[in-house]
Amino acid sequence: MNRPLTRDLIAQLTSGSLTARQLTETSLSRIAEHNPTLNAFVSVDADGALNQADGIDRRRKSGQPVGRLAGLPIAIKDNLCQKDVPTTCGSRMLENFRPPYDAHVVERLRAEDAVIVGKLNQDEFAMGSSTETSVFGPTRNPWDQTRSAGGSSGGSAVAVAAGLVPLALGSDTGGSIRQPAGFCGVVGMKPTYGRVSRRGLIAYASSLDQIGPLAGDVYGAALLLECIAGHDRGDSTSLAESVPEWTLQLDQPLKGLRIGIAEEYFAEGLDAEVERRIREAVNVLEAAGATVYSVSLPHSKYAVATYYLIACSEASSNLARFDGIHYGHRAEKFDDLIDLYCQSRGEGFGAEVKRRIMLGTYALSAGYYDAYYLKALKVRRRIADDFAEAFKTVDVIAGPVTPTPAFRLGEKLNDPLSMYLGDIYTISTNLAGLPGISIPCGLTSGKLPVGLQLQAPALNEGQLLRVANQFQQLTDWHRACPKAQM
Repeated sequence: MNRPLTRDLIAQLTSGSLTARQLTETSLSRIAEHNPTLNAFVSVDADGALNQADGIDRRRKSGQPVGRLAGLPIAIKDNLCQKDVPTTCGSRMLENFRPPYDAHVVERLRAEDAVIVGKLNQDEFAMGSSTETSVFGPTRNPWDQTRSAGGSSGGSAVAVAAGLVPLALGSDTGGSIRQPAGFCGVVGMKPTYGRVSRRGLIAYASSLDQIGPLAGDVYGAALLLECIAGHDRGDSTSLAESVPEWTLQLDQPLKGLRIGIAEEYFAEGLDAEVERRIREAVNVLEAAGATVYSVSLPHSKYAVATYYLIACSEASSNLARFDGIHYGHRAEKFDDLIDLYCQSRGEGFGAEVKRRIMLGTYALSAGYYDAYYLKALKVRRRIADDFAEAFKTVDVIAGPVTPTPAFRLGEKLNDPLSMYLGDIYTISTNLAGLPGISIPCGLTSGKLPVGLQLQAPALNEGQLLRVANQFQQLTDWHRACPKAQM
């Protein structure tokens, strides 16, 4: 069975051959059937979703205007604030938090009449690459439920891959949209830093975090990004840039496109089957009119170390607010004020979050700031300069999303370094503030998805979406479905 394409669903909704209520009921039915084993959703608002759908159907039937996402069920990662709905970040620290407002992207979804059906599982505070650090337990990959869904937006990728919803939102700090998209065989995009407002996203690393779409096809990702992108005066990092109509640019041919292959992306540690699928995908693009060039990103070998110093330092600062007094979980038993802080944070945070807070606090401490954090900022600049130099000769850079297909649950949970190295190809995009996309480009012999990553200069999302869409016109990998979708 093929996954329904976003464009087809919209056409059916527009023609009246499918109602918003029918599509929402199908989504809720699939969630009820498959979520007990996949654990993609942490909360579902069935009544609210059906009420939204009924309202959209009434307006459409009466001839009133509706939004571009009218009737499409959408789910959102659990670090995006939704008014009066539990928003936990997968952590005990926020188990009772119900935001008094909507995140900017949720406001945008409502304005476009999306049907928001629920919140999605994630690594705790988005700190992880497997969705195993969540207080709700791991999300399972629908292609093989013994394997990781990726992270930290694992719930978002699985919800789309398993056909629970056609569209989802995730966040990407070092690959947290693209890596799970690659593991689960869906499209996942990290926009340029500042392209989408972060207001209402519970911060992990503020200079790296970015919200983006996950979808079964490129058109769906482009449409969802169009709807959530744009300037927000409530976010000082939001770019005052107009939002192009990316959905109208998708069919432009690839003739004249220059694709870069970074030699550093094909070094030791890359699985042979993954490499073969990536090179086959590049060959498809070359046959369609693109020209392939070799480029170099020499400082990418420092990306993992640089990322974990910067991200953890920012996390140490951002998560200081969760102290048992201002926000979050508060211990019931304590001796004094200092003990209240210690007990509340000790009980509220999981092991991985504590590890990153401690690393960041150390890197920022007196006597070590210059040696670690400041040096990491300088290397970050070098990484961005490498991309700028490469993009003088190419339009996009192609390579793998991850070194391997989805690994088994538990395989890397007690080996943080091995887990961190799994993001080696995605981290640089965030450090440089660039857009990146993951698209399915094949299956391994074990029937596990492989993702092709494309990167472009800042604000060139349209270029990425065009290349990705043309690849999907020439292949059927985006139509491949796991067993849970059948």
